[in-house]
Amino acid sequence: MRKVFVLEFITLDGVIQAGGGPEEDTSGGFKYGGWQAPYPDDSDVMQRQMSLPFDLLLGRFTFDIWEPYWPKHVDIWPGAATATKYVASNTRTSSDWQKTVFLNGDVPEKVRQLKQTEGPDLQVYGSANLVQTLMKHDLVDEFWLKIYPLTLGIGKKLFVEGTIPAAFKVTESQITSSGIIIANYARDGEVKTGSYD
Repeated sequence: MRKVFVLEFITLDGVIQAGGGPEEDTSGGFKYGGWQAPYPDDSDVMQRQMSLPFDLLLGRFTFDIWEPYWPKHVDIWPGAATATKYVASNTRTSSDWQKTVFLNGDVPEKVRQLKQTEGPDLQVYGSANLVQTLMKHDLVDEFWLKIYPLTLGIGKKLFVEGTIPAAFKVTESQITSSGIIIANYARDGEVKTGSYD
C-alpha cells in the first residue's frame, strides 16, 4: 500500500502560502510571498526527500505553478520528470508534462484507491485545498514539515477548522543554523486523553 506524505514549508502560525516567491500565490491579498528566502536551509533533508522514489499528488493550482518550471529543471530534481503527477482538478484534463494523470469527481475516493495500488509513495507539496481534503478524509500518513521562525498572521494555513483529531509521533527532527525546525510526523492512531490527577 502506498503512503501519502504531505511536505510543507510552514510558519510558526501555520501559514503555507507562497513561501517560494512574491508572485507565487497572491490570492486573498497575500503580500508576504517569498518568506522562505531569508532562511537558508543548510540541511540535506530536502535532497534526501527529493531523491526517494515517489509519485506526486498535487492540487491544480500548485500543478499550474510547477508545470512550466520543473520540466525545464530536471537537473535540479530529476525525480519530478520521471514521477507520475496525479493532479486533483475538475477543470483540466491534459498536460504536455509527461506522465500526468488528472483526478476529478470524488477525489478522496480516487486517492484512497490510488493508495491501494502498487507503486512509490505519494508526495504532496503545497496544494493547500487538496491537503485539507486529504486530512478531512484521513488520507495523510505523514507530515514532513519545515517550520520557519516567523509569523505572518494572514494566509492559507495547513491546519484549519475541520481537521480531524489524530495522534502523531515524531520520526525525524533537526534544527538548521537559520532556525528552521525540520520535523517528520507519522500517524500514530487516535487521540488519547488522560488526567494528571
